[in-house]
Amino acid sequence: MMDDTVIRKRGRKVAGAAWRRDPLGPAFHTNFVWGQRFLQLSAALPELPAGPGRARAIPVAFEHCPGAKKPSRRAPEPEWAEYRRQAKLVSVTRRGVEAAHRLRKQLDQDSQQNRQLILAVDGTFTNRTVLTNLPDRTTVIGRIRKDAKLFAPPPVEPPRRGHPRLYGEKIPTPEEIRQDQSMPWSTVRAFAAGRVHDFNIKTIAPCRWKNAGGRDCRVVVIRPLAYRPAKNRPLLYRNPAYLICTDPNLSLEQVVQYYVWRWEIELNFREEKTLLGAGEAQVWVPQAVAALPAFKVAAYALLLLASSSREAEKLSPLPRPRWQEKSDEQSRTTTAKLIGRLRMELWGKALGVENNEGFVKRNRSFTKPLKIENSAPQAVIYAYR
Repeated sequence: MMDDTVIRKRGRKVAGAAWRRDPLGPAFHTNFVWGQRFLQLSAALPELPAGPGRARAIPVAFEHCPGAKKPSRRAPEPEWAEYRRQAKLVSVTRRGVEAAHRLRKQLDQDSQQNRQLILAVDGTFTNRTVLTNLPDRTTVIGRIRKDAKLFAPPPVEPPRRGHPRLYGEKIPTPEEIRQDQSMPWSTVRAFAAGRVHDFNIKTIAPCRWKNAGGRDCRVVVIRPLAYRPAKNRPLLYRNPAYLICTDPNLSLEQVVQYYVWRWEIELNFREEKTLLGAGEAQVWVPQAVAALPAFKVAAYALLLLASSSREAEKLSPLPRPRWQEKSDEQSRTTTAKLIGRLRMELWGKALGVENNEGFVKRNRSFTKPLKIENSAPQAVIYAYR
């Protein structure tokens, strides 16, 4: 998964800070916030070896992406021309392409030449800059406009002078494909929102899009999902989704499931900003501005990796509070509980509690015990879990 995020700042002298579009602003009005822009890549770690299932996003890259410095309004035209050139070079889409090339190179160095790199992105990275500069053995699954102009592959023609044709006849747009009653809907199963759902889709492949650089692609239209805000409320529908995949041979189940997993990087952003405070450090030096948030994200990634190991699966969870309902049990351990577990182990080691398993003992059923069964170190660790 690849996406960018904005970390809000207050200092006017913080390196890389500028006015950015507020992603939490309403759709009908553009708001701006003062902050820094970072690019993140997260690897999906599925819980099941095959089939639809849950996956956890592990951050593997977190890069500071400052924009070009804008000249004065009275600056001469050469300075503005240089600014426009630098703005294209340091754009977030260009930085995303560079990050994909580095990740592909690292996989090749780790003897993973036969492994396909699949990037799930949103509409920001589904453009000509990314799709025409992809590294080898890399597939992109992203959002596409509903009115995108699609073309069929060119027919086979005998050799002739000039450049060969890249596009054939024009075919319906994704929105027209969704509204076409002659095309039947097919069902694909994918894991989303805590359980396996049946997604109704329409697809067309192979097709070509000019922003993809004349390569064969697959377009997938996902039917709007119905939901009820409350038990007795009327039935509402979500917006349809239009996806494009640069590998037409990839199965539909994989295309839908990989893109649904992209939501995990949004959870990474929320936890990095709220639980870890990736942007709360009061630093303004360029080196510290880029290194300190990346260090916190690296520690966050190591915590998630440690929770997915086999040794972590053997650890018994801490007892739940009595006020918490049993229906709130999560099939996956939350990051807050992982931080509590880490704090418990660190405090236990500092207080001399060697046994981390079962050190919190429940009292007996009677209400007036003769003595306190839990020692002070055990009580402190349980209180700060």
